[in-house]
Amino acid sequence: MLSLIDDFKPWIVASLSQKITIAIALNTILLGIAAVTPKKLLTPAGYLHAWFLGVLIWGTLGWQGYVVVMFYFLIGSFVTKIGMAQKEAEGIAEKRSGMRGPENVWGSALIGGLCAVGAGIFSSNIFSPSSSLSSLSSLFIIGYVASFSTKLSDTCASEVGKAYGQRTFLITTLQPVPRGTEGAVSLEGTLAGLVASAAQALVGFGVGLIGGLDIAWCILAAFIATNIESVIGATLQSKYDWLTNELVNVLNTLIGAIAAMLLAFSWVNLSS
Repeated sequence: MLSLIDDFKPWIVASLSQKITIAIALNTILLGIAAVTPKKLLTPAGYLHAWFLGVLIWGTLGWQGYVVVMFYFLIGSFVTKIGMAQKEAEGIAEKRSGMRGPENVWGSALIGGLCAVGAGIFSSNIFSPSSSLSSLSSLFIIGYVASFSTKLSDTCASEVGKAYGQRTFLITTLQPVPRGTEGAVSLEGTLAGLVASAAQALVGFGVGLIGGLDIAWCILAAFIATNIESVIGATLQSKYDWLTNELVNVLNTLIGAIAAMLLAFSWVNLSS
């Protein structure tokens, strides 16, 4: 067994080293382009943290994982800009006109990053080709895609709801409340969130990270997590100063990732 592990070590180190080298080069080029682009999507510190995130994702999940996080970042940034003038006038727009800082990067991607690390650790499968480690890796990958499906669903539901929601209700009481209220939901926002979670999951499927049935788990998990987040916003967030939007985003994506992993795991066990 020890000799088998020793045989695999050089291959694992070489493969990881190659991925990290590509990741550093690519993210450095993108960071340079972002630095000279007039339209900024992140703050300077935000770009630096996004650089580290990009290296982490490519180093663990390769270009496939990178495409997933880039899809979230680009679509999420675009949706945040929708109706910005109106949202700023109403005082419900994201701060810095939608530019993301380090706290936003990790609030959105911390759980996805941890899932990517988990998938990378178990994907080497150095102990045995028939080991259950590969199954654990698959679950972490589902969690990875689901975390971004959840976050994109939340972002689209919130931003579309604030821009176009005709009637918004507090999720806990269903009483009408102004747009932008913590815990408020709208039909327009809910539909946008469902479409967003499906699109993000389809990207994960399209690059070969997840299977067809996993798309359903990601969508369902995102719906569950986003509504739980609305409940947290309506009941707890205003009571505790430490419960920031970024921390709520971490909890939201954590719930989404765990829910998708449990759904996938339960389905496999029930159908076997």
